[in-house]
Amino acid sequence: MQAIVLLSGGLDSTVMLARLHEQQIETLAISFDYGQRHRIELECAKKIAAFYQVEHEIIPIEPSIFQGGSALTSSTAPQKGKSKGDILKQSIPITYVPARNTLFLAYALVKAEMHGVQQIHFGSNAMDFLSYPDCRPGYFEAAQNLFNQATKQAVEGKAPQIVTPLLNWSKEEIVKEGYRLKVPFELTSSCYDPTETGLACQQCDACVLRREAFLSHSLG
Repeated sequence: MQAIVLLSGGLDSTVMLARLHEQQIETLAISFDYGQRHRIELECAKKIAAFYQVEHEIIPIEPSIFQGGSALTSSTAPQKGKSKGDILKQSIPITYVPARNTLFLAYALVKAEMHGVQQIHFGSNAMDFLSYPDCRPGYFEAAQNLFNQATKQAVEGKAPQIVTPLLNWSKEEIVKEGYRLKVPFELTSSCYDPTETGLACQQCDACVLRREAFLSHSLG
């Protein structure tokens, strides 16, 4: 095994997995069950992992840790109806989940050390780090510094590396790359508030950014 990819079941992480598949890099995909309201993403992650024929683990995290701390883990519906411009200039939204990515990376690090894996791929992109502090370049630099100090692999001179190939990409660029790679977009889900049958709400921030990216590609 050469890489671990954090697979959410959404557009970004699927494109990232497709890039690894193209490069014929043996990959372990990991997803997290943390009590999120948009649980359809876990079913999508399973289908995507099966499509690319990679090993897939769903790691449970005690949901009470996040309960009530975010619109993604409570009965409070995510905000809807914002324009792309409003989304990109907003402050930290109510869909931010406190320290979630830090926990995700910690679990990924456990797997990396157990399997001797050198790369952990995380699908953050330019539109994420505008609103989410744990998706920003400085965050990943700090996390990498921790990995460089706090692991057996680091002591042996080969600390696991956090790889963020999409970090400076727009959603439009990610969609374009997905088309090049023939990504099965129909298997992905980006919605923060899907129906029980998995239909996207078409109004939350994630749906708006996704729709605009596909529209931009079709017009281009």
